[in-house]
Amino acid sequence: MNRTDRLYALVEELRAVSPRPRSARELAERFEVSVRTIERDVAALQEARVPIYAEFGRRGGYVLDKRMSLPPLNFTPEEAVAIAVALSHEELPFAEQARSALRKVMEAMPDGEGERARALAERVQLIREDDRPAGPIATVVDQAVLTGGVLRIGYADAKGVPTEREVEPGVFVGNRRGEWYLVGWCRLREAVRVFRLDRIVGAEATGERAPARPPATFAPETGLLRQPVLN
Repeated sequence: MNRTDRLYALVEELRAVSPRPRSARELAERFEVSVRTIERDVAALQEARVPIYAEFGRRGGYVLDKRMSLPPLNFTPEEAVAIAVALSHEELPFAEQARSALRKVMEAMPDGEGERARALAERVQLIREDDRPAGPIATVVDQAVLTGGVLRIGYADAKGVPTEREVEPGVFVGNRRGEWYLVGWCRLREAVRVFRLDRIVGAEATGERAPARPPATFAPETGLLRQPVLN
């Protein structure tokens, strides 16, 4: 990383944690340079009128004036996950900048909301990026995954045999071909099952809250590679 890039990254690092301080030693480790180099960089930024000041004491360090940072944002965890999905296309231009923008959004969310968003994002996972199917069934399934509600679905298997099932939603996975799957606990089979969304012929919320099951419960059964939308 050249000095110009490091100066920019230094400002962004301080912006992300403002109003909390970062010590010169922490910054030196982060950018793999000496403490003296960080001190020179900060001095150069201050000379350029970037509002960085020093806080003294055992927990002190450099702080970027909070007016240069984002205030707490009123994004809900669900909105943050939607942003993450929209920015998760690795093959699009500016993918790295998109991830940087998402980190700033997460840092600026009110206390606790960012962690809730990360927990929720574990339940929306991509194998490869593609458009999600739209329509009333997808909307009902979306809401069940987000809220942890039990679904009642009509499902036709690969041979076209119809069944009605109650499903405790686990995670969404999708592939490059645009096929999306709901992975959940099927009460009919008393086991984890994978349901292809285009084979779900009807879906409704039962109003019942599903028992808590960690996303890892569903992963071994899918045989699918996963990429979380939030790291």
